[in-house]
Amino acid sequence: MKTKPLAICAILGGLALSATAQEQTKNAFAQPVPSKPYLEPSIARPEQEKVAAGKLAALEKRFGRKPNILIVLVDDMGWGDPGCFGGGLLIGAPTPNIDKLATGGLKLLSVYSQPTCTPSRAALMTGRIPTRSGLTRPTLSGEVPKVNPWADEVTAAKLLSGSGYRTALSGKWHLGEGEGSYPHQCGYDEYYGILSVMSDFSQQLDKRLYPDLILRPDRLAALQKLSEAAITKGSKGGPLEVSEEIKSTEDLAQIDQKFADFSEDFIRRTTKENKPFYLCHSFGRLHNDSYPAKGYEGKSPAGFPQRDALVETDDIVARLINVLKETGQLENTLVFFTSDNGGNEDLMPDSSYQPFRGGKGTTWEGGVRVPGIAYWPGMIAPGRVDDGLFDLCDLFNTPLAIAGITDKIPSERFIDGIDQTSYLLADDGKSKRDAVFMYAENTLTAVRWLEYKVHFKVFLNQSAHRNLDESTLNNLGMAPWVYNLYMDPKEQSSQGHSRFEWGLPQAMMRAGRHGATFEKYPRKDIGLRKPGE
Repeated sequence: MKTKPLAICAILGGLALSATAQEQTKNAFAQPVPSKPYLEPSIARPEQEKVAAGKLAALEKRFGRKPNILIVLVDDMGWGDPGCFGGGLLIGAPTPNIDKLATGGLKLLSVYSQPTCTPSRAALMTGRIPTRSGLTRPTLSGEVPKVNPWADEVTAAKLLSGSGYRTALSGKWHLGEGEGSYPHQCGYDEYYGILSVMSDFSQQLDKRLYPDLILRPDRLAALQKLSEAAITKGSKGGPLEVSEEIKSTEDLAQIDQKFADFSEDFIRRTTKENKPFYLCHSFGRLHNDSYPAKGYEGKSPAGFPQRDALVETDDIVARLINVLKETGQLENTLVFFTSDNGGNEDLMPDSSYQPFRGGKGTTWEGGVRVPGIAYWPGMIAPGRVDDGLFDLCDLFNTPLAIAGITDKIPSERFIDGIDQTSYLLADDGKSKRDAVFMYAENTLTAVRWLEYKVHFKVFLNQSAHRNLDESTLNNLGMAPWVYNLYMDPKEQSSQGHSRFEWGLPQAMMRAGRHGATFEKYPRKDIGLRKPGE
């Protein structure tokens, strides 16, 4: 009998499936508490929750309305790219403005994404691990899933828009290019950006990189019918419109500056309307292919295009913070800075940096551990650094909690996100997340619990640094591969059998509990399975 990938969770976690609630309460490690059957269990932190509630109440009294939320999402930024995470000038690209966010707020050392962009963005928008929504891998040029995933998914933007917030997505979407799946049809009041990804456009424009496509007019014409190189826009209830065609690599180079222009304008307009806003500013960079914007070519000490793009990204972060200051909204806005996955090592040497094993496309730390900064003057104490677990799924629940509308979270689907408001706002706050579950499309590959990473399947490269183009996902032997990330952050020498036998049942129990949720809340298949799966 063929075992389904998710069934592995149940096999590993038989202890969890058979244990009664009473037995679990006797387990000294079983800290997470399920508040509702459709919500991921979390660690109870009642004292810090009181502190957070008090801060939010005082802030609303001061400003007379709910707080704003600004999510700054960079594409393919490695954990170590910003200076505050070990990169910056070390890698020839200073990031003073991102570093100021970290010193002025909370630097989160253990933020986790999905291995690639579409799944991560889906998780952030819906609070659900992508195997539930079906958005398990990036959609390719002109590809339209057989089922629209957004027909029954609910975004944080949609819930906030229905509760008095102005919502907008600026920049990269990459969550559907078909009718019914545009950002302004999925909860955003306004959208300005690109539906796909930078390389979708550069492959139509750069004959140096893509001569076998561009110098074959019939091929290029066929692709252009499937994927138009353009910045698009839309408003809720309206059609998708082409804002500007991208006709050259020079046009493509300016794309993030145009996204920043839109975000600045959106913040100013919404402030004048005296409405709270939820803005996801989603960079096109640092994804390949990178073309420096005007004034940025060679601006970084390294002088390579990706490093120049990192300097530009840092400058745009400063623009966003400055407009919050100018409009008087800085102290009424949660700013959360992060990346959609680890750096893409396949592009070396002109690629992002992380001090871990692997990169984009894998569930090694280099692929899924991303920089995270929570910044909110007067609400988040400056200079905090913490290694508590945080999943991008948590960026669904947390904004809803800040807006006071967690009661609007739909109950007919399972939500993997956790409300981390008190973790961010209490001066000594601790994460409420007990574990992070890592997936390669529909396959559970690893669990992070405490400082331990337990692998059930691993990616192995067939060529150096080829995490996307030449790697295989492999079964393991008797023992899962286990790494103490304090002692072995590069995941080089598994010691699961020799030093972690005490913890393996705990990790397996958590995997089993997680796997059991699919019995009542089955995952969707929207047609993104690859041939042979």
